[in-house]
Amino acid sequence: MTQLLEKTDQVTVYPDRTWEQFKHIQKGLEGFPNVRLSYYNGTIEVLMPGENHEFFKTIIGFLVELFLMQRGVEFIPAGSMTQEKVGTAAAQADESYWVGIKKSVPDLSIEVVFTNRVNKLERYQALGVSEVWFWEDGLFTLHHLREQGYERIYRSELPHLRDLDIQLLARCVLMAETSRIEAYKEFRRAIGG
Repeated sequence: MTQLLEKTDQVTVYPDRTWEQFKHIQKGLEGFPNVRLSYYNGTIEVLMPGENHEFFKTIIGFLVELFLMQRGVEFIPAGSMTQEKVGTAAAQADESYWVGIKKSVPDLSIEVVFTNRVNKLERYQALGVSEVWFWEDGLFTLHHLREQGYERIYRSELPHLRDLDIQLLARCVLMAETSRIEAYKEFRRAIGG
C-alpha cells in the first residue's frame, strides 16, 4: 500500500527538553525518512513535511543545482542531512549545500516555510551556516551570517551564487506549479543555458 503525503505540514514542538531527550527521539525515529527533527535552546521540533513542502524544496534544489552546474561550479548537495553541534543545536534543512569545497558545515541551508520559524535562524547561527534562505508565501528571504548574527540580504553573498537573480529563481519556482518544463526553460534561458 502506497503512503500518500499530506498536503500540509504537520509540526509538533516540545519546549523545555534536554539534548538527551532530543537524541532519544532522534533514535526512535530512525528509519522514518519523511520526518525532520531540530533542536535548539531546549526546544525540539518534529516536522513531517507535506506534499506542497516537498514539491517546493525539490524545485528550488533543482534550480539552484542547475545554476551551479551551468556556471561550472563544483558543489556537494547535502539535502536534509542532520547538521549538529553536540549539546547545542541540530537542524535538518530542506536543502543544503557545500559550494566549492567541503567544509565542516554546509555553506547554504534552504528552508521551505509553511509554519512558524521557531528559532530557525538562531539554530543555524549556533551551527555556523554562512547563509540561510527561506521560501515563504512565494518569496525568498536571504540571511548571511555576520559576527553579530544573521543580516537580511537581497542577493547571495556566497561567491558562486552572487550572480543568481533571486527574483528570477522565485518566479521560476512559482511557474513550476503549473509547468515544470516551462519553468526549466525560462530559468535556463535567463541564466544563459
